[in-house]
Order: sequence, then C-alpha cells, then structure tokens
Amino acid sequence: MTSTDYYEILSIQSNASIDDIKKAYRKKARLYHPDINPAPDAKDHFISITEAYEFLIANHEKIMTDDQLYQQAMEDWRKYRQDRSRKRATVYARSSYGTFKNTKFYKTTRIFDGTMIIFSFIVSIMVLIYTIYGYFFRLKHPIPGLDKPSVFAFIMLLILSMIFFVVSFIYLRAYQETSKKRKKKS
Repeated sequence: MTSTDYYEILSIQSNASIDDIKKAYRKKARLYHPDINPAPDAKDHFISITEAYEFLIANHEKIMTDDQLYQQAMEDWRKYRQDRSRKRATVYARSSYGTFKNTKFYKTTRIFDGTMIIFSFIVSIMVLIYTIYGYFFRLKHPIPGLDKPSVFAFIMLLILSMIFFVVSFIYLRAYQETSKKRKKKS
C-alpha cells in the first residue's frame, strides 16, 4: 500500500493534520470494530484502518516534507512494522469494543489531553481577570482623546470570558473524574 491508499482508507485528504488523522481513526474504529459491526468484512476493515492510522501517525512529518525520507519510511514500514501492526489490529478486533477503548493505543487518539485542558483553564482565568482589570484600569486611567470604555463591550467580554471559564472548568472536572476512574481500575 501507499500513503495515498492509507489516506483513502481513513477517508481524509493527503494534507490532513495529525488531529484529522486521529479523528478519522476514532470514527472508523467505532464504525468497523467487529464487536459493534456484525458485517463479515468488518474485521478486515478494522485491521486496515488501524494499519493506516499507525503508518500515517508514525510517518506524518516524512510524508509531508521529503520524498526520499518518505520512500525510506515506506520501505521500513513494509519490512518491520506492517506485519506487527496487522497482528496488533487482529488482537484488538477480537476484543470487545469497550476493552479496545481502554487500550493505550486507542487512548493515544485523544485530541484533548490533560495538558490541553489545564492550559485552556488557565487561559480562561487569565482572560476573565484581564477583562475585569482592563476595564477598571481604563476607568481610572483614561486615554486622552478617547471616550470612557464602553459598559456594553465590558459586559459582552465579561459574559464571553465567563462562558469560556465555565466550559473549561467543566472539561477540567470531567478530565479529573476520568483520571480518578482510570487510577482506581489500575
């Protein structure tokens, strides 16, 4: 197979980002996992999409930048990793979908991880603080020649920053809960 075949298997463009590849894999894995899809060819599709995902993630930079590096990566893939990838996918296909979702392999397809969630929470706090601080600072230290800051604009920014804060807080709590559940299972 070529990288073009792998992109077609995942139904994505050849210039897809890593996040696009991860999203496509999660969608296809849910669609073709034999535990969920009773079709006779579901297992083969699942193995193909897992192989495509592994290749594209492992060689994303090489595919995008250098043809010679890409050719070498493709040759190495054929020699060493393709068979191993197919065997691993076969094992995942035999397991239940719930068990598959809890594997380290599937968890690597997550787009939002703890670092991203914590970072967005910190940014939301900063936006909220700077919105309030900036408004009152401008009231105390007006800029000559400009009107006072708009109360309407302040309220709109405050509402948006509060929404951002609440959403990031909800994601942070959900992440903490799932982390606790994973730790208890371990």
